[in-house]
Amino acid sequence: MAYLRTILNDGHPTLRKVAKRVGRAEIGDPLFQQLIDDMFATMYDAPGIGLAAPQIDVGKRLFVVDLQDDQHGPYVVINPKFTSREGEIESTEGCLSVPGYIGDLVRSERVVCTGLDRHGRRLTLEGTGLFARCLQHEMDHLDGVLYVDKAKNVRLAAGAEEEDETGEAPETEAAVS
Repeated sequence: MAYLRTILNDGHPTLRKVAKRVGRAEIGDPLFQQLIDDMFATMYDAPGIGLAAPQIDVGKRLFVVDLQDDQHGPYVVINPKFTSREGEIESTEGCLSVPGYIGDLVRSERVVCTGLDRHGRRLTLEGTGLFARCLQHEMDHLDGVLYVDKAKNVRLAAGAEEEDETGEAPETEAAVS
């Protein structure tokens, strides 16, 4: 059974630390597999399309992504690294750890990301568009970087001033993780 974890907000020190590499032996541990299940449950509940372990106060090099379309997820990426980056594109992003805000930033237009899947097998993901932005956004979290560190024109998301009684702003297309 998956459990919802608390998503940290900007200002929490874990979000600014470089996450530690996951050892191969750790991947098969039932507690690590539970962490992955919890991350997906937390991401879907938020709702978001990506979530990095540091966002739930776990300093490990791990993120989950699911664009909830036919081609992009769900993916678990452990110890990711980029092997290729091409082009540049400016877009608008948001983040579950910076609720209610969006900003404009430049990212690579196409990326190739390698890592391990939840079973410890080598994984290679190639992305463009929203998928490429999401992979880069989650990788930044593993390096202690938030999108607001790179963004310009950080502003309230449309409708954020009309938060509901739970304190959550309405969904935006820009929400990444």
